[in-house]
Order: sequence, then C-alpha cells, then structure tokens
Amino acid sequence: MSQKKINVAIIGLGFGSEFIPIYQNHPQANMHAICQRNQKNLNAIGDLFGVEKRYRRYEDVLKDPEVDAIHINTPIPDHAAQSIAALKAGKHVACTVPMATSVEDCKTIVNLCKKTGLKYMMMETVVYAREFLYVKELYEKGKLGKIQFLQASHQQDMDGWPNYWPGLPPMHYATHCVGPCLALTNATAEYVSCFGSGTIRKDLIKHYQSPFAVETTHIKFKDSDLTARIYRSLFDTARQYRESFDVYGDKQAFEWPLIEGEDPVLHTAKKPEHKIPKRVKVKDYASRLPKGIRPFTTKGVYDLAKNTHLSFTQGAGHGGSHPHLAHEFITALVEDRDPYPNARESANWTCVGICSHESALKGGKIVKLPAFTQ
Repeated sequence: MSQKKINVAIIGLGFGSEFIPIYQNHPQANMHAICQRNQKNLNAIGDLFGVEKRYRRYEDVLKDPEVDAIHINTPIPDHAAQSIAALKAGKHVACTVPMATSVEDCKTIVNLCKKTGLKYMMMETVVYAREFLYVKELYEKGKLGKIQFLQASHQQDMDGWPNYWPGLPPMHYATHCVGPCLALTNATAEYVSCFGSGTIRKDLIKHYQSPFAVETTHIKFKDSDLTARIYRSLFDTARQYRESFDVYGDKQAFEWPLIEGEDPVLHTAKKPEHKIPKRVKVKDYASRLPKGIRPFTTKGVYDLAKNTHLSFTQGAGHGGSHPHLAHEFITALVEDRDPYPNARESANWTCVGICSHESALKGGKIVKLPAFTQ
C-alpha cells in the first residue's frame, strides 16, 4: 500500500468512539467516516469530533470507494458477518473481540484474508496493555528466564448488560485471558481441556443452555512443553472486575494485582524468602507511539463523568492499549505486513474459547483446535 493516509471508517460508536481522536491524531491515518444506526447519536458524535462523513447503514460504508479500512466496534453477534462483508468489499478489517462466535465463521475470515491479501486484526486490548508490554519486555530481555507456566483470568459481573449478554458462556468471551498467554512467547494453542463449575440462575441458563458460573481451561501449546490455565466468570460469582495475567519463569515471575489500584508483584528466585516478592511500578509505553497519540495511553477521549463506555470504566482504561492497537493496525497497512494478531492468530485465540466451552459441556474432554488456526 502507498504512503497515503489510511482512510478509516468506524462502525459502532459506543466503545468505538474512544478511537476517533486517536485516528484523527495519527500521522498515517485519516478519520474518514463513522457509522451508527441512531441518527441522533450519529450526529452528536460526528459534531463532537468534527467527522463530516456519516452513515446510518453499514452497507453504504462498504460501498464507499474511499474507505480503506473498517474498524468494527459492534455487538459480539455482529462481528463475523460484518468482518466477512468488509473483506468481500475489499476493505481491511480491525475488529473488537472476539473474532466470531463459531469456528466456521473464523475459518471464513481466515480464508478470505488468504484469498484477497487483505489484512485482519482482532483488537485484543490486553496484549497492548502496559502491564503486558512490561512483562513482554522482561521476557525479551531474558529476565524471566525459561518460562514454566502461565495463567490468566477475566472476571466480570455482566448483570444488567443488554440483549446478547445474559447467560453468555464464559469461554465465548475469553480472548482477554487467552491472548496474553499465547502472545508472550508467540505461541499457538494446540488443544484444550475445560471444566465448568457452579451454576448460574435458571433465567440466565435458558438463553444459551449453558449452566456454568465459571469455566476453567488448560491450553496445550503447540510444539512446546508449556501449558496455560485460564478461567472466566460472567454471572453469579462475587469478584471485583479483574483481567489478570501471571507468568512464571525460572528466574523471575510476574503476578497481576489482586485488587484494582494495587501494584503487581515481581518474584525473583534464589533470594531470601522475604525478599523474593517485590511490588513494582509498571511504566507507560507511550514513547513507542507517534507524539500525536501518546496522550491517549493515560486518558480516555470522552468526558469521563458522563460518557465513558462501561467496558472502558470496568477495564481500568484497558491499560492504555487503544493507541497501541490503532498504531499497530495502521502501520501494518502502510508497511503491507500482517498486524498482530493477524487473522490466523485471532482465530486461534478465539477458537480456544469456543472449543473450551465445547469441552466443558463434554465433561473436560480434550478438544483440538481447528487445523486452519495452526
């Protein structure tokens, strides 16, 4: 692709509005258009950020010949169909998590990217959060030593969330756990074994015929001696919101804070027992970004008192990940390379969750990840 600015259209303006000023301030991007079905909301956001081209119909965005890339921030059930439609229309795709809700749709997206050469990136926040970038830096510098085990969790109370959320199987929204475990060593999941635990309310079970309050899965890494454990809960399980990632090496180990606002813990081997753990301050990584978008690692773009999307509030600002995600997507298009995670990797991370729920329903039976994700 040439060095012209990438024309981006954003679909879905709840959480999606967080990205508008990031693209507006990125030196290689142009915030070309926004799309929202509600005309009042569309105009309010368009006026707030000065975006002139506005669409109510997604089909009209796809027909716009000036759109290079579409950033999808719509409800989970719409992700796959909208991604597939965009790729068929010749547009690159960035899509919030997860990629899809079925293995078949994941495969379709992967195959379309192979066929067309278009780029797809699942916008997984955790692998661009400052905490993960800190651990990745430790790993790449050799400070963790040989990695021995990884684990992650994502616990959230989804009561009161709209339409498709009630009763959603925990592992159908698992990429915040899966992503960091696989991304640290650039690994691929080979197979999973998952168990369900506890029972949610009957009025929730009826939506997906999924009874489990908590799902816990073990992931076997392909061509590796490593496994990871992840667990998820969405309903009827008492816990402050938490996305966590712990990694244990033979030299050092990193553990995410138990409570929001605390500092993480770094354990160093072969010290006196009381000196092994130490709380550490995680630095911000805004310096890796173009100057125009650096401020967005530490602040949201909304009036925080009134308009911030609940996912951003509960997720503690997603660890400053938003400008890193946008930057990776845009630079990948400019450089004509795959973004991280690309379509295959995104499918592997997403299918870990789908296959894990299948395993839980079968009492922990091992389920292999599909061949197209390998």
